[in-house]
Amino acid sequence: MPFPTGISRRRVLTAALLALGLTVASSGCNSGSDTGGTPDTIKIGLLASLSGTYEAVGTEIRDGFELYLKTHDNKLGGHKIDLIVADEGNGAPTAVPAATKLLKQDRVHALTGIVGGGSVAAVAPVLAEAKIPFVGSNGRPELKDVSRIWTTSYLSDETGAAIAEYVRDNVKGEVFTIGPNYQGGYDQLRGFTDTFKEIGGKLANEDGKTLWTPFPQTTNFLPYFAQIKASGAEAVYTFYAGTAAVDFVKQYAQSEIKDLPLYAAGFLTEGGVLNAQGEAARNIYSVLNYSPDLDNAENRSFVAAWKEDHDGSPTTYAMASYDAAAVLDKAIGAAGENPTSEQINKAISELGQINSPRGTWQFSKETHSPVQKWYLRQVRQDGRALSNTVVGDLATVGG
Repeated sequence: MPFPTGISRRRVLTAALLALGLTVASSGCNSGSDTGGTPDTIKIGLLASLSGTYEAVGTEIRDGFELYLKTHDNKLGGHKIDLIVADEGNGAPTAVPAATKLLKQDRVHALTGIVGGGSVAAVAPVLAEAKIPFVGSNGRPELKDVSRIWTTSYLSDETGAAIAEYVRDNVKGEVFTIGPNYQGGYDQLRGFTDTFKEIGGKLANEDGKTLWTPFPQTTNFLPYFAQIKASGAEAVYTFYAGTAAVDFVKQYAQSEIKDLPLYAAGFLTEGGVLNAQGEAARNIYSVLNYSPDLDNAENRSFVAAWKEDHDGSPTTYAMASYDAAAVLDKAIGAAGENPTSEQINKAISELGQINSPRGTWQFSKETHSPVQKWYLRQVRQDGRALSNTVVGDLATVGG
């Protein structure tokens, strides 16, 4: 995709119109009106981890967005879409330059995707400077300025908060918490531990604080399992994703604490990692905002369309990215004939309920993340394969 040249036909035309006293949209403010294409084409940047630890997650995010485009004639809001995909890598050091290129060189109207919460926080200042809306499709931390930041998945602390009461009511004793030492891990485990303590739950950790494992270098969890055994815990709560989730679950099933109930944020067994974990994952309880076996019309259509091009069922990552495309579809359609980034952002702020494969949800006015239901799942046999099966509803979180 060539970048706009220093002297283009459009800029020559712009100068002529200015000479005639007519107003035109300025490309210098990076409003998204000067895309180097036709007025009918909207540029969308998609940033996701297409290499590194979370490659599988990033691939699902890309594929979910592309599925929505495929099933909507490659249009959003009636406009043809030029989707520009970039690699987030393993986090902020690679995410920021990739996002900067999408925003300042490719001049996208809007940005979507991003796997890591730390990446979102690092990219946020670049988004604010460029005045471009971001419709994220994976967890993020709380941010001070969310005027142009929207999230179709969740805030990273909401996952643990949604299952804390269930764990308290079903574990007759103390719970040990363990997770990776990066932004997403901190947020995920804090959501659980803060809520769990507030409602009377007790942690088995020696100092009452989560045990952190170095990320991404930790591949041997056995020494940590020995600490859990020594604590006298009656259950474990954790968050891991990607290759770390595979290592954790396989080793847990072979360890001296294999008989302790394991509760987790749903990413521990989500998607391809469950296939890699196999029998080791059986009976793990998890919390998530989506499962492919939810019985509603939107989900049935989504799952059927997904299975036309993929082996297996869609994940929450693919679903949230599919919904990000749906949000942009509605907003671009409402933003006018030749929408700018500012107009698209304003239109997002005025959206009501979104019909989604997860069930109906809407953006919180304060956090710009979904007000949505969370589900309790358990890894059970489903035909010939293991599956994250919904076994109950948990809290509705957000607001």
